[in-house]
Amino acid sequence: MAYTEKFQAMADAARAAVNEVQPEDVDALIADGAIALDIRDPDEHAAGHIDGSMNISRGKLEMNVEGQITDMDATIICYCNAFNRGALSAASLKDMGYKNATFIAGGLNAYRKLKV
Repeated sequence: MAYTEKFQAMADAARAAVNEVQPEDVDALIADGAIALDIRDPDEHAAGHIDGSMNISRGKLEMNVEGQITDMDATIICYCNAFNRGALSAASLKDMGYKNATFIAGGLNAYRKLKV
């Protein structure tokens, strides 16, 4: 998908501001208590997601996250299909004070490739 220059610049800045998690590390992190946060829209989540993940769409993330994730020290692994929305979400959570907000490098697509 081709993104606008400004959107991609924002996503790149977000990606540089937060840590990324490698897809092969996701399951172990979740087993250790990390929260997998699917920030895609509900219809995307319903079509397939990481088992046990929470869904808060990117458009409502900042409004709703505090009611669902109260631990500001929790490890949160944001993901979308690729990584732009995941990186933007992790950066936004970091700005809100969530110290361990991350995103999956390559997103759900990269994670799914490991499962085939």
